[in-house]
Amino acid sequence: MLMSASSDFLALCREQIALLTQGLGATLSIVYLTQELVETPSGEAKLIPVVIYPETALLPAGEEIAEATVHKQLQVGNVFILPNHQRRLLTAGSESPTSSPESEIPDASQPHLKKEYLFSGNQIVLPLVYEGVMMGLLVTGREDRAWNEHEESQIQRIAQTLAIACILDQRRAWFEQQLHEQQILQEKQRDLLDNLLHQFRNPLTALRTFGKLLLKRLRPADSNRNVANSIVRESDRLQELLQQFDQVIDLTEADLAPLHLPEEVFVEATIQKDAKPPLLLPGTGDKAVDCSLADILEPLLISATAIAQERKLKLITEIQQNSPLVRANVKALREVLTNIIDNALKYTPTGGKILIQAGQEKANFQGIVISDNGPGIPPQDLEHLGERHYRGVQAQTEIPGTGLGLAIAKQLIEQMQGEIEVFSPAINSKLTSPDAPGTTFIIWLPEVEN
Repeated sequence: MLMSASSDFLALCREQIALLTQGLGATLSIVYLTQELVETPSGEAKLIPVVIYPETALLPAGEEIAEATVHKQLQVGNVFILPNHQRRLLTAGSESPTSSPESEIPDASQPHLKKEYLFSGNQIVLPLVYEGVMMGLLVTGREDRAWNEHEESQIQRIAQTLAIACILDQRRAWFEQQLHEQQILQEKQRDLLDNLLHQFRNPLTALRTFGKLLLKRLRPADSNRNVANSIVRESDRLQELLQQFDQVIDLTEADLAPLHLPEEVFVEATIQKDAKPPLLLPGTGDKAVDCSLADILEPLLISATAIAQERKLKLITEIQQNSPLVRANVKALREVLTNIIDNALKYTPTGGKILIQAGQEKANFQGIVISDNGPGIPPQDLEHLGERHYRGVQAQTEIPGTGLGLAIAKQLIEQMQGEIEVFSPAINSKLTSPDAPGTTFIIWLPEVEN
């Protein structure tokens, strides 16, 4: 089926017909586009006239059509029937003369359609063919004289120009249709996300309330206060993420409106030095400050200890309290450490060990070391760590994951001028064994100068 022709394509058709009229003296020119090109019992191919000169030219059915009514004709299905028996294609205001072998119409349903077809010396029909696809016909003629070889060559070039323009116009229409469908899908996904986030807020609010109530009922010396504090803290963190979600999905109707490419687009490759970090990353908009690694780790270790106990893991910590300060984004650094510690807790089997150390040093950097004695990371996966959605061999296990944690951690650390090193087997021989090679992550952050 033919997609609607654009106004730009119709304008090009008119310009090409003007070349035929003013340059070559054509008295009749019509551009047809195929609406349907399939084999039928009568061997017919349906064509739609989109541009006609002169506008009073008679169609075979005796109907008149003006360029201004092209879109209407496309809708009502006013078509030209191309028969497979011998007949003149068009006669401008006169009866068709007797058919002759030179005036046979090629069957448009045949795969090997001729490049051109000559009618009685002064009327020419050229199929608009590009990449083996017939998209229409160019019909032109004049009454006073026949076409010579040079003029026929010019007409062929005009037909080829129309064929290329037609295929480009149809591709444009296809891309616009795909874009429209994609926008509809995005709108549905947005509605679904809105619904899910709305349902997520209520249990989150309840969880946060229960944590605060529990915290009030526990005595200051109660060891469970750390657990209650962790519930409130993580609830607050989820609340911040929800607010960022709201900012991302708060699209207006203008954001969802169909996009239209301008007639001329100039693209200049530039490097945006001041580009903002992607939304939804923790610490977005926060400035780096001088901070203590021990203070950053303290609340995270409380949560990690509770999870380790529940999963029957042994968590060992070696934290130097008087280490030099580092320059970091506090929220972003906590997100990095949370992701890596969670991975160690998740991939270390029951009975395993996890070691967290703070106070490692190298030139102008302070490091946090997180080691485990889990199954380790295969060499083929190490080089892909940090790629979004890459899980490697872990994708074959039943352990849930998205492959985003390390990618986010790497991006955040690089924004803080730090780096992440990964070793597997782990570099701590106290934890590892041949059956449990483990993994070590070292997060290096720039040290604050005295």
